[in-house]
Amino acid sequence: MISTKKVKIDPLNPQEEYIKEAAGILAAGGLVIIPTETVYGIAANALNPKAIEKLYKIKERPKDKPFSLHIAGREKIEEFACDIPIFAYKLMSKIWPGPLTLILRAKTGGVIDALTSFSVNGERGRTIGIRVPDNEVALRIIKLSGVPVVCPSANISGKPAPVNFTDAIKDLDGLVDFAIDSGATKLQVESSVVDCAESSLRVLREAAIKKEVLEAVARRKTVLFVCTGNSCRSVMAEALLKKKLKERNRGDVEVLSAGVMMMAGLGATEATKEILKKEGIDVSSHRSRMVTKELLRKSDIILVMEKLHEERILQVAADVQNRLFLLKEFVNPVRNLVFGGVKKDADNLDIIDPIANSMEFYAETCRIIKQAVERVSDII
Repeated sequence: MISTKKVKIDPLNPQEEYIKEAAGILAAGGLVIIPTETVYGIAANALNPKAIEKLYKIKERPKDKPFSLHIAGREKIEEFACDIPIFAYKLMSKIWPGPLTLILRAKTGGVIDALTSFSVNGERGRTIGIRVPDNEVALRIIKLSGVPVVCPSANISGKPAPVNFTDAIKDLDGLVDFAIDSGATKLQVESSVVDCAESSLRVLREAAIKKEVLEAVARRKTVLFVCTGNSCRSVMAEALLKKKLKERNRGDVEVLSAGVMMMAGLGATEATKEILKKEGIDVSSHRSRMVTKELLRKSDIILVMEKLHEERILQVAADVQNRLFLLKEFVNPVRNLVFGGVKKDADNLDIIDPIANSMEFYAETCRIIKQAVERVSDII
């Protein structure tokens, strides 16, 4: 038995000294009870064999039942997983941080090699469970520890997962090094678990999030329009496609836009607002965003205005090539392409930036985009 240090933390304004102490103990190989939004968990350094061995022992958990990783942000996912399907990125984007554990194919080398003892999953090869908890205390401890963290529920295997500190410490007092009391958990139910290691989604545990919600998120198509500053061409395309889909009662498509070179948070140009107003569309609330790897990875089709945008995107995420098209390719039916097919010559298919041009130029740009969007709406 060891002496377990127990502290009480304000979940809305957690004391920094306790966060640092917990993170230090975790990094050094100690076990720490921490709160999440679902249940209380026992956090351990995934790279410390002694810590993992002790965790299995005190939980009385079979060695063939793997622990899942808790990470501090979605951007960390590719450090641990590979061959991630589009629907998994959709789930991450919509739900993380949140009560969802994704089972993904594990990368080899580095950290994942150290996790081999608990990330093997039969004939499919190695898989790993990962989630980003929606709890400030947990996230700050994980981030500050600087190590990959496993965090199974703070209970003996077979007993109910604890949703308050009293139940969490009951059987573990004297078995862990540090324990944080942050009151009752927000959701008081375990995370849902989804297998994303194959080509289709499979719900393994329906808990905090219902199966039908998970399936709806995974099924929803995402169309991403990209231009330079996300203030005119991509704004027009996004707005026009949203209008067309609304007319067709299509609620199963998410339409987004972004820019390859811009400052986030800017509005649409005045000319763009005026042109779209004539289409019965108000884009006064539009705010620009930058293209990110996450946006690209979750998109089923990426439509750009110029060859330059295509090149920039491939520099960020080369693996999206088969989902990447010049929007003007959809203007002339002869040049339309099947998704994932071989791309034809893209010469003279740029939709030129109307910035600093006349209203007539803006109107012509909108006309071309509208024609292409009509074709896109027929395909998705």
